Amino acid sequence: MANAPNRAEKKPAFHLEGLTKVYEMGDVLVHALRGVNLDLYEGEFVVLLGPSGSGKSTLVNILGGLDHATEGTVTFRGDDLTSSDERSLTQFRRNHVGFVFQFYNLIPSLTALENVALVTEIARSPMTAEEALDIVNLGERQSHFPAQLSGGEQQRVAIARAVAKRPDVLLCDEPTGALDIKTGVVVLEALKRVNESLGTLTVVITHNAAIADMADRVIYFADGDISHIDTNDHRKDPSELSW
Repeated sequence: MANAPNRAEKKPAFHLEGLTKVYEMGDVLVHALRGVNLDLYEGEFVVLLGPSGSGKSTLVNILGGLDHATEGTVTFRGDDLTSSDERSLTQFRRNHVGFVFQFYNLIPSLTALENVALVTEIARSPMTAEEALDIVNLGERQSHFPAQLSGGEQQRVAIARAVAKRPDVLLCDEPTGALDIKTGVVVLEALKRVNESLGTLTVVITHNAAIADMADRVIYFADGDISHIDTNDHRKDPSELSW
């Protein structure tokens, strides 16, 4: 079982300082993030927990270059993302970040292999689509179309698509939210395999507190800020989880 990274020896992949996000909803100002300070380290498996509206998705969207902070800074390996233009953020996403969402967003008319291959065509140094599907244990299903796959298999294809470009960061928003426990565990095993075999910093948003036991660190959000952080000295395997 993987050990938590030694943060005393590692520089953070992400450094967040005073990160604030305010949305204007007519005459109302909604504070999605309120001055978040956080470091996320290379190779970590991090779970973000908290109620809806606590700021988790907003944080991940900013980390992934999909949204801009109102105030504060976020740097990735020393590069300031908050001052980057759209072209630079597009390059950042293409070269460094993979996304996995609750809904799979596969193209129905393409096979599993073809869905994954779409990403390999635009990445700098991708693995093959076959290799990516092997990582999530779907090598034998590569010629199947999404309609011929279960929900869990479709989610694993989505994970394969996200990791085929060898991202440094994998950002997952409720990846098991639409799945039953048995299928969810299989998906979590795929995420664990990616984290350990590729050394990918993996950040998972979930409402499921049980998933926290497989993380290096668990970051709890409330009202737009971090309420507390727990560290797991011994990560559980997904097969040991129950909910």
